[in-house]
Amino acid sequence: MSETSPGSGVTAIGRLKNRSEFLFVRGGTRFTTPSLVLQARPRADSAPGCDNLARFGFTATKTLGGAVIRNRARRRLKEAVRLSAPQHAAKGYDYVLIARAGTLQRRFTELIGDLERALAKVHEPAAAKKR
Repeated sequence: MSETSPGSGVTAIGRLKNRSEFLFVRGGTRFTTPSLVLQARPRADSAPGCDNLARFGFTATKTLGGAVIRNRARRRLKEAVRLSAPQHAAKGYDYVLIARAGTLQRRFTELIGDLERALAKVHEPAAAKKR
């Protein structure tokens, strides 16, 4: 059984796992909020069966803190994506979320709001020119 039914308006979510995938997204559109940095880029190669997936990668640098802190930040980002991305992410796009200090300090509802705002901004035509 598939995650989504045709015409439901919900986008299936995949994961970025290879360094080359993260580096590819790095060259795309970027939007910064107090709790995260979102990078987005449409995929040029659409593999059969994967063209309707929005894929996400998560990262937290060592400047954020130790391993426990970085893992907690990534878990919060993953949960925010799980809750809001199916309605707001675009099919055929790859996204990378970079944790910031606000990822742990902000309330979870604010984190979700930041993610939804960032997803909307990276898809605005004018936003691609401003960096």
